[in-house]
Amino acid sequence: MKAEDSATPSSTIAVGPTADGTDRAHAPDVPGSGPGVRRAGPNGTLLAGLGVLAFSLTFPSTAWGLESFGPWSLVALRSLLAAAIAGGVLLATRVPVPERRHWAGLAVVAGGVVVGFPLLTTLALRTSTTSHAAVVVGLLPLTTAVFSSLRTGSRPSVTFWTAAVAGAGVVIVFTVWQSGGTLSAGDVFLFGALLVCAAGYTEGGRLAKVMPGWQVIGWALILTLPLTVAGTALALAYEPVRLTAHGVIGVVWVAACSTFLGLYVWYRGMAEIGVARASQLQLAQPLLTLVWSYFLLGEQVSAAAPVAAVAVLLCIAATQRAGGAGRGR
Repeated sequence: MKAEDSATPSSTIAVGPTADGTDRAHAPDVPGSGPGVRRAGPNGTLLAGLGVLAFSLTFPSTAWGLESFGPWSLVALRSLLAAAIAGGVLLATRVPVPERRHWAGLAVVAGGVVVGFPLLTTLALRTSTTSHAAVVVGLLPLTTAVFSSLRTGSRPSVTFWTAAVAGAGVVIVFTVWQSGGTLSAGDVFLFGALLVCAAGYTEGGRLAKVMPGWQVIGWALILTLPLTVAGTALALAYEPVRLTAHGVIGVVWVAACSTFLGLYVWYRGMAEIGVARASQLQLAQPLLTLVWSYFLLGEQVSAAAPVAAVAVLLCIAATQRAGGAGRGR
């Protein structure tokens, strides 16, 4: 299969195995790079950043969606609509079916970011505010970097890990303090969402090196289609529906932007700059979510938010300067 979304301006891109047995797309040699090394494009950070921007609206949009739909209906509709969009694009572009060896990784993506994270966070938001749920996102960058290191054998620098831990610490302290320092009944769901999402991000970032990012999330959505069709039918039969403008906007956003378009640019950015490095951009996501929650939901935001924002931006800058690629085993 061709990796059509490579950042390298070359008409032919070879695909070959890395030392740890995983596939990796690579361009012809360029000055300053060794054989088979894929140099990160300058837009990788921008693409991953656009993904973070889309994700930052997920919790407020989910809260809006819950005005019209029950949690199970919302998650099922979200995945079904996203799968319809992805399926249409895949059919229109006549993309070949992925090779059998990629389906296990796609199943991890599907279980983590298509089903697991949306379901667990939606259940949590029945009892948690969006600002409290941002604790999950505050831990997600560090957790994703750890998963990536274990999965791919990459070894980010000590500076990277120090900045990543510091950034996570700032976000956690701020968001817990913002929520009054108490834990909610939805925290079990939130911590579960953290783990499954980190696994899905890591595997999706790896697969995005051998196929375009939109195909990674597209095929993951198609993989879950039988489950989402059945789930939608059952959920809508048992959960009441009260259509409102907010509810419709919320479900459309999480389907089209958070699930499909957001993950497309996110995985493509990960493929260019590395999973660990891209993951640290999500340190800004909780603070963005707090801003959206203030304007869209009327939730109160502490005056300490600007201080936390500056501290997080410094940590992000440090992780991007240190890089997250490291050598594999």
